[in-house]
Formats: sequence, structure tokens, C-alpha cells
Amino acid sequence: MSIDAASLRASSAAARPRGRGRRSTLASTALHAALVVASLIAVFPVFWVVVVSFKPDAKAVEATPSLFNDSSLDNYVDVLTGAKGSFLAWFGNSVLIAALTTVLGVLSAATTAYALSRFRFPGRHWLLLSFLVVQMFPFAVLIVPLYNILLTLGLQGSAPGLVLVYCSTAIPFCTFMLKGYFDGIPADIDEAGRVDGLSPFGVFWRLVLPLARPGLAVTGFYSFIVAWSEVAFASAFLSAADESKTLAVGLQVFVQQNRAEWGHLAAASVLVAVPAVVVFYAVQRFLVSGLAAGSVKG
Repeated sequence: MSIDAASLRASSAAARPRGRGRRSTLASTALHAALVVASLIAVFPVFWVVVVSFKPDAKAVEATPSLFNDSSLDNYVDVLTGAKGSFLAWFGNSVLIAALTTVLGVLSAATTAYALSRFRFPGRHWLLLSFLVVQMFPFAVLIVPLYNILLTLGLQGSAPGLVLVYCSTAIPFCTFMLKGYFDGIPADIDEAGRVDGLSPFGVFWRLVLPLARPGLAVTGFYSFIVAWSEVAFASAFLSAADESKTLAVGLQVFVQQNRAEWGHLAAASVLVAVPAVVVFYAVQRFLVSGLAAGSVKG
């Protein structure tokens, strides 16, 4: 008995499971148009800050400043040479504080999260609950008690004191994130390492941490951003001397009560954003997998 090609195609189409219906051309066009508009809205403020950074202060506040007229690098030169503020000193302070916060925060969060993920000990659930409660408080509420603690320790007005404050605020979130990631790593790896003669710390350092690089990248980036862009704690816990400020605090010198140097402020803002963008691109390939793993595994 012969079966023609049309019958075969019809039977195979009937047997094939139905998938989602394809979008119509109009719906696809509308979706892409909405995404383009949303992207332009998100990017335009950043683009305008870059444009203003090349303008003199007097021209920066015009209602419709031109894109190319009166543009120059004078604002960047003034900021980088110290003619307007101590930018390089602020940059050095921010790099030091952000680097120490990232290293100490990630190490502390990783060891804590590994212990919470692998070991069962009295008070484990209360410790997790305390981390969650800490995240509920606004940072402004913590300024006074943290100030008194640093004053008692003799660390008020110093960079190490500010690093400890940043670690205390970053570690709870980082611990929750890394615990979810460690929960996704099979415990058989730990057992195999112990069979090979590794100590518990050796298993953690040589086997588990290399597998947790996406989670470490997320927590490291979060710790860096907390220390790099935070203003309230840096204003309260650092010395008032101009050379002791961080970049986020130092930008305030461009906007005073009686004057505002918008062109110089925009130029300094662009320079401040560059290291954060560089760090983001360095870890971006780990961010999606790290965030997804830490958010869905408990």
C-alpha cells in the first residue's frame, strides 16, 4: 500500500507537539519599539552627563546646550590636576577602601556561608535570621550606634573603621547569596576531598571555592559597589579633611550653597563611574549564573 508525501507530512505535523504561537509582526514590532524607547530613556541621563562634562560651568546649565559648541577637556584637566578638588587623593582612598572591603567581605561571607551550608550547629537558624533582620534596617538608622562603636575602638575618622562598617553591611547579603550557591555544589565533593586527605579548610579552599567563582564574582562586585559609591557612612565616619574623603563624598565640593560647578561635577562623575564599569565588565560573565544560583537555591 502506497502512502503519498502529503499524507506523511500531515501525520508528522499531527504527531508533533504544539509549541507556543508565534508573535504577530505587529506585536513583535511594538515590543521592540518599547524596548528601544526604554533603553533610550535609561541611557539618556548618562549620555547627557557626558555631554555636560565637556562644557564650561556657565554653559552647562543652559536650557538647550549644544552638543559640540564650547566643548573642551578643561573640566577633566582641572579635576585630574587638582585645580578643582583633590580628586587623585579621593581616588586613592576609594580604591583602598573598596579593595579592602571586597577582599574582607568576600572572605568573611564565603567562610560563613560555607559553614551554614555544610554544617549543622546550635543557633544556625537564628544566625540566618539575624542576617535577614540586619538587612531590614535602613543604613541611616545604623549611623549613630556604629559611630559610638568606632569611637570606642578608636577607629572613628579612619579608613579601617569605614572598611569595618562597609563589611558589616555587605556581609549579610553576601552570606545569603553564597549560601544558596554552596547549597548547589554536591556534598560528595567535600567527602572526596576528605578521603584524599584534605582538611575541612583545604576542601573549602581548594575544591569548593573554585567551583563557586560565579557566586564569588557577584558578592565581590556587590561589596565593591557598596564601598565605591556609598556617601552617608563615608561622610559620617571619615575625617573632614579634604585629603581623607572618598570620591562619592569629594564630589560634594563642586556643589556648595552659593555656587555649583556643574561641568566639573559631571567630569568628576564620569571619572568616578569608569572603575565601576571596568569591574562590571571583568565579572559580567559570572553575574547572571551567580545571581540565578544564589536566588533559587536555599
